[in-house]
Amino acid sequence: MPSRLRFAKRSSTRAAALVAVVAAAAVVSVIGLALGSSWLAFAGLAVAIVGAAGFALHLIVTERRRHEVVEEELSAQSSFLEALVESMGSIAATLDPDQVLDRTRREAKDLFGAKAEILPPGAPSSNGAVFPLRIRGEEIGALQLIRSRPLDREEQARAALLADFASRTVENARLLAEARVREAERARLSDQLITAEQDERRRLALFLHDGPVQSLSGISLMLDAVVGSLQEQRLEEAEQVLSSALKRHRDTIRSLRDLSFHIEPVVLRDQGFGPAVKTFAEQVGLENRIQVDLDVDAADALTEQARVVLYQIIREAVNQAIRRGPPSRIAIRVAIVDDGSVEAVIADDGTGERRRATFDEIEERARTLSGRLNVEAGEDGGTEVRVLLPPYVARR
Repeated sequence: MPSRLRFAKRSSTRAAALVAVVAAAAVVSVIGLALGSSWLAFAGLAVAIVGAAGFALHLIVTERRRHEVVEEELSAQSSFLEALVESMGSIAATLDPDQVLDRTRREAKDLFGAKAEILPPGAPSSNGAVFPLRIRGEEIGALQLIRSRPLDREEQARAALLADFASRTVENARLLAEARVREAERARLSDQLITAEQDERRRLALFLHDGPVQSLSGISLMLDAVVGSLQEQRLEEAEQVLSSALKRHRDTIRSLRDLSFHIEPVVLRDQGFGPAVKTFAEQVGLENRIQVDLDVDAADALTEQARVVLYQIIREAVNQAIRRGPPSRIAIRVAIVDDGSVEAVIADDGTGERRRATFDEIEERARTLSGRLNVEAGEDGGTEVRVLLPPYVARR
């Protein structure tokens, strides 16, 4: 340190002078003894004794002063380190990354008494000391300190420590901001999931009430009529009513079986997405005399939840196309685009009217996976339903 070096230099100069005086006095005393001059020998001895006493006193004073200088320096270092810790605490209390960097600049200015500036990544520096700010090897900027007196080695070490701490604080601030975004997204998706589940339960309740329950009620009335006809010996009438009831009963069983398949197709669970969509396409094609083209191999890379939701989207889009059309051709394609997103396209050549409200159910299902829905006119005059799911959906 400068103060310690200056004190040591002055102390060594004085000690050398005292040693030289003692040595010279000793030589004079020896010469006096050799010449037989008692007064010269006594004078040299007296000067040597006084010089030795002065040297001893100098050592005592010097040592005491050295301790005082060291104590002052340690006190100054302690004060600086306390200020450094307080500065770090002040920086750590800042939550925004930009605020962290600005706070670092101000604290560095106060700590080192220098002009402090945060340089952007790759920016040229002036003649001052520059301390890079890095996060996991990525340079986010640099702390530049400029003052008339250059920073010594310890000040450079402390400035580097401050820059490293600021970099870590920026990283923590970024991670905290990302965590908040993810938490908000998770809460939004949770609300969407609850809403979708409620809508799905409502649709199932309406379907069961308006479909199978009404059919079973009608079958019950028809069976009552059969019993009445049998009691009155109207066998032919009873046979006709019973035959109609049997047909309606079979239709009800078929509708319930279709409902069970649509909720969770057994083939989707046991064999995978491709066979499930192929089975559905064959069923739709045979019942409605529609050509269905498939290109869905990319969907095998999706998560189980994504496959289920995507199957439901395809099923709903195809059923809507049939209700609008009917079309003569439907093309279903699932692909993973360049950025890793998943794109599902259901295109038909039907000419029925397109209403945005009819696609709300598909849009709601897509939102459960943070997806986006786009409906537009097809090249052949039909309708093209395009669903884009984010990249993380494609990861297993």
